[in-house]
Amino acid sequence: MRSADTPVDTGWHRIHIGRQPIHDVTGALVAYELLFRSHSQAQGATARGAEATSQVIVNAFSEFGLERLTGSHLCFINLTREFLVGELPLPFDSGPVVLEVLETIRIDEEVIAGVRKLAEQGFAIALDDFVLGNDHERLLEIASYVKIEVSGVDPDLLRSRVEACRAYPGLRLVAERLETEADLQLAKDLGFTLFQGYLLGKPRVLSLDTLAPSRLRHLELISKLADEDTDIEQVAAIVTADPALSYRILRATNSAAAGLWHRIASVNDAIMVLGTERLRHWVTLMLLSDVVDDGQGVDTERMSHILTRARLCQLLSRSLGLPSDKAFTVGLLSGIADLLGVPPQELVSHLSLSKDVSAALIDQCGPLGSVVTTAKAYEQGEMPDPQDETAQLAHAYLTAVDWSMNILTSSSST
Repeated sequence: MRSADTPVDTGWHRIHIGRQPIHDVTGALVAYELLFRSHSQAQGATARGAEATSQVIVNAFSEFGLERLTGSHLCFINLTREFLVGELPLPFDSGPVVLEVLETIRIDEEVIAGVRKLAEQGFAIALDDFVLGNDHERLLEIASYVKIEVSGVDPDLLRSRVEACRAYPGLRLVAERLETEADLQLAKDLGFTLFQGYLLGKPRVLSLDTLAPSRLRHLELISKLADEDTDIEQVAAIVTADPALSYRILRATNSAAAGLWHRIASVNDAIMVLGTERLRHWVTLMLLSDVVDDGQGVDTERMSHILTRARLCQLLSRSLGLPSDKAFTVGLLSGIADLLGVPPQELVSHLSLSKDVSAALIDQCGPLGSVVTTAKAYEQGEMPDPQDETAQLAHAYLTAVDWSMNILTSSSST
């Protein structure tokens, strides 16, 4: 029996994210703070810095899905200096996201300019663990939220911090580290309107088994995206060569903050919607987030199975005059569903797919559904009739196997 943190198999890894609720004065849930967690039993963050922040962002948007983690509530995410000053990108729009400026960040002119720019882009800014005398007061005029620790703090000192914030109309005060009823009552008496702490809810670690993407593909894609002469077909070829990367890109495109206004029919569609700049931003963070991962290798056999099915569906679609990129995506997602051991509708529920792609995956109906049904039947040894179709299908299958093995061989040897 595997432990809670053991991947199902190589080629898989288990990802984790912490989530702590924030309530209003009535006790209603209004937000979640998302936190880095390295395993399901973690009581706190075991890594900090840009890599940990990157993993939180990537896991939230392109693995779990922000709508799945926070629903219609606000989402607080801690940022390091690199993100605030623009050295690392934020590949999503403001939406429901509140950006927290950590108390450990040294405030200088570059940080102030970066935070102001993020606020001008529509992001709400929160100051974390606010105290007086460390230059974070310089951000009060930009911030929308200020988080102040309550438990163990002298009431007079706490009152002075609150009074300093009241000089800025519109600031919402978040009482954090509430551990007793007395802490909560004091916070209410001082005029706090939002509340967070163990008294109201400890951080809960959510876990998810997912495919481990190839770092090589990330590097290759970043390199291509940096080339002004790279066309969309070259980009799509790199993305579709890695099932895990393809799924991440589809999820990132579907995130509530990605500005999506139409349904996605293929990986190519997702790339077009994101655009090369935002795609490069996402891939950069994905590569950085994997630095703090467990380094599990890829199970070549299972990766080959997914890629072979996707390629086979693509080849079959061409002879039928169907969109080949849609067929590839249907085959890819059906293979991922098989490997994850989840019904296709569970994957579909987290992706903004076009109706024909969704129907092909869930019910295997329509022309695209027939393609994936044929591919899966051949994998299981069921031969079509008449005989000439068997020969054509066998040739297409062997071509797909050869293609997938070449892809994986080039990945492992580079």
